[in-house]
Amino acid sequence: MSKLGLSIIELRERLAQEAARLVNEHGIQDYGLAKRKAARRFGIREAGALPSNAEIEDCVREWHRIFEPDEHKKYLAELRRLAIKVMTLLPDFETRLAGSVLTGVITANSFIELHLFSDAPENVAMKLEEHGIAYRNCQRRYRYDSRCTSLIPGFRFTYRGERIDALVFPEKGLRQAPMSPIDQRPIRRAHAGKILKLLSSQAEHELAQKAND
Repeated sequence: MSKLGLSIIELRERLAQEAARLVNEHGIQDYGLAKRKAARRFGIREAGALPSNAEIEDCVREWHRIFEPDEHKKYLAELRRLAIKVMTLLPDFETRLAGSVLTGVITANSFIELHLFSDAPENVAMKLEEHGIAYRNCQRRYRYDSRCTSLIPGFRFTYRGERIDALVFPEKGLRQAPMSPIDQRPIRRAHAGKILKLLSSQAEHELAQKAND
């Protein structure tokens, strides 16, 4: 038993819930940071008591379902529609949506993560300039297995008030997605057609709910 009188399983659940609260109320994007803050708040030092990122994400989903279901669904749909709009501006790079806007686990500080595929990132920059979009360079490190990581270049910009991170993978990267920091599985990616289906499914679900109310 922990010093709070809880079993390790109960403690992991308590810490996951607290980490989820920090993610949602304070906009913390890093689940690792959120779980460490939660552990400090409860004075917990046992490494085995720390929840996994997947456990925290499950709690974030549950938080939205309980506390702000309508606001969450509306904002998520807005972000997905905006992602499609940006993707149509970049048709030559097999653009895919990834990250929280695809999975649906968003917060007020979430941004749209796009994966583009080109062996010449400067071509993406030229296309952004053609559309009059001001950007700055960014980069992100992705893990492909326990030993292999890659630093991927990209461009960060604001479009209609929302932050967009457009990461440019090599063309061959379309066939091999890096590992998700949440569950260590290949990161989910979706083309515009799949996002449209998600929006349609969400709209149908909301209509069905209203009919049953």
